[in-house]
Amino acid sequence: MEALGGYPTKSSKVKVNRYTVLLSMTVGVGCLFLLQTKLFTPRKPKDFYSFEVKDAKGRTVSLERYRGKASLVVNVASQSEQTEENYRSLQELHRELGTSHFNVLAFPCGQFGLTEPWGTREIEAFAKSTYGVTFPFFSKIKIMGSEADPAFKFLTESAKKSPKWNFWKFLVSPEGKVVRFWRTEEPMESVRQDAVALYS
Repeated sequence: MEALGGYPTKSSKVKVNRYTVLLSMTVGVGCLFLLQTKLFTPRKPKDFYSFEVKDAKGRTVSLERYRGKASLVVNVASQSEQTEENYRSLQELHRELGTSHFNVLAFPCGQFGLTEPWGTREIEAFAKSTYGVTFPFFSKIKIMGSEADPAFKFLTESAKKSPKWNFWKFLVSPEGKVVRFWRTEEPMESVRQDAVALYS
């Protein structure tokens, strides 16, 4: 109801003000939500070196430290029938190609029977003391299924192939793209040639 002279009554002013405040709050909350979504939604890693992983001591580390080098990423195991042959040839490759251009990156995995029953620190200590390996070891992970480590999942999705056994090898370019993969039994000479080709 309007007062004489056509001016709004006090109650209608209050009503209008409440609607204005409510509308302003709704718009403000909506803007904050959009801003938060834009700022805090994690970006999908664009390459292998964009990921973070756990090292052998359980600390979070960025794979960015390997950008600019070729990397051979391998799912390793301590008690597989291929353990000795692979650890020796991987160490030879790591030493021969040198860490200024190339690294073997070992990710222990216990998803293939009882071939990797130990914890990460024991796995690393065994490989170093028995086979003299010097390449980096990371925390024991799952590489298949819903609990697969995101960095390794990136490798398998890029290669469109999931490991069927221990010691599958994924060659990653200095830019972080998956170039090629090898099954357990495939010759290391082929790996060496492709790794060298990436930086020569």
